Amino acid sequence: MPTSRRLYKVTFLNQGQVYEVFARRVSQGGLLGFVEVEGLVWGEKTTVVVDPSEERLEREFDGVKRSYLPMHSVIRIDEVQKRGQSRITEVSKDGNVAPFPVPYFRPGGDPSKS
Repeated sequence: MPTSRRLYKVTFLNQGQVYEVFARRVSQGGLLGFVEVEGLVWGEKTTVVVDPSEERLEREFDGVKRSYLPMHSVIRIDEVQKRGQSRITEVSKDGNVAPFPVPYFRPGGDPSKS
């Protein structure tokens, strides 16, 4: 598949919700510890059925050229053949999605007492 036609489904955690978006370009990016997502793809405006979560995502990312996602918030990145529905879903306490555990370090503190 030509690079310009590649499509990625990016799933990530954001403030207790799982976001699923589709993008044309995903890379390590220039910021250490972040995944760069660029060229977000939205649904056709001519469809009669409207998904409110996709509309919310489109409004949230309106005017955004590229996003930098913290690596530990990314759940999965898939290269896909065609675009699906972008959406936001709540993370339930009984669900199987959890943030990646991150070690906690205090600057100048004694690491042996953590």
